[in-house]
Amino acid sequence: MEFSVENIDEISAGMLEKVLLTAQDYEERRNPVVESSEYAYRTTNLVQIDGVGVKHAGKHIRQKLLVESYTPRTWRTHSLHICPPEPYDPEDPLTKSVLDWIFLISCLNFSFWSEKEGTSERYGVEWRAGWNSKEKKIWTGYWSLVAALDRALEEGVPITDPQFYSSETLCPDRLIEHIFRKANGSTEDIPLLQERIAIMREVGFILCNGFCGSFKGFLDEFQRQHSGQGTSLDLVKMVTRTFPSFQDEVYYEGRKVCLWKRAQILVAETWAAFYPASSDSPHPIFPGPRGPEISRLTMFADYRVPQILHHLHIITYPASLLQKLHSHTPFPPGCKEEVSLRSASIIAVERVREEILRLIKEEGGDSDAASEAGVVSSVLIDFYLWDLAKKIESGEEKIEGIETAAIVPIHRTRSIWY
Repeated sequence: MEFSVENIDEISAGMLEKVLLTAQDYEERRNPVVESSEYAYRTTNLVQIDGVGVKHAGKHIRQKLLVESYTPRTWRTHSLHICPPEPYDPEDPLTKSVLDWIFLISCLNFSFWSEKEGTSERYGVEWRAGWNSKEKKIWTGYWSLVAALDRALEEGVPITDPQFYSSETLCPDRLIEHIFRKANGSTEDIPLLQERIAIMREVGFILCNGFCGSFKGFLDEFQRQHSGQGTSLDLVKMVTRTFPSFQDEVYYEGRKVCLWKRAQILVAETWAAFYPASSDSPHPIFPGPRGPEISRLTMFADYRVPQILHHLHIITYPASLLQKLHSHTPFPPGCKEEVSLRSASIIAVERVREEILRLIKEEGGDSDAASEAGVVSSVLIDFYLWDLAKKIESGEEKIEGIETAAIVPIHRTRSIWY
């Protein structure tokens, strides 16, 4: 097009349309968790990120991910996981079952810390050591949830079917209480049981009345709305819009802080469970040209990962916070300490991810490809750190090669958000 006084309005309209499209694309691809966590991290000014610690830990984590071949496919190796069929088949009943199983676990994945941690009296669930094992084991923490649901399925209770658990007639409260029954020797019940039951009723009702009664139906509607081009962040946003119990947000100093732990982990677990055997293959849940864009998700801000981040000198605590943690002071949801711990953890893992990508680039590798494939992402780093924290807790592993801080107790917040 030639420039002239006559066509200046046409040029201006075209430029404006391009600017508006660019702004819209930016808004759609922006994760508000990062921006609002940056704000909360600066505003609370309590937990601090150690730049030197990020560099040392980033190098250490990079080496561990390489040596241990820690990839999205590692998800399939966990003994309690139910793996979907390969190759991906949307019509296979197992595909729908795995999606419903992942969804319910993510709905109930909160508040497993115990006043009796480290003793046989803490809440635990007795079940197999794995689907392919005859050995019995008592599972605690997050794995007690997975074991309880697996045990119920083995006993013939369709507990992961939304059409079942949404119905108080088919699935009365007393049955749910039985499903989460504690092991012999445990003296405490699963925390927040009534809140868990309420969430099951809520999400089950929504799925049954809007999405054909399954998480797969929800995913089908998600891709319909996005013309088959939806990404992981698009899915996170739809989850938080649709289900009130996934809206992990708090107002701090007058501004909304989005933390979205369970919504992001639901999407990340789905991404990992269905991650194709070949990274060159399109992801079946995110088949569009942009793929999953998993690198746009953050870590999942809970109480366990901050503990390991502090142990690795990635974040540091002031003396006042250390004193409260050691004395097991309870932190109410939304208080300064809790917001600082969660927001700092999110930004710290972003910094670790950036450091690992810098190392890959320095070594002559393709950091962009590593990020796009999700091989280096805050999601995968979180998966690794959470597994590492559990191994250190059990005495199975010890950090070597870098300086570490003494393990500090987790922060204690009773909440449905994490």
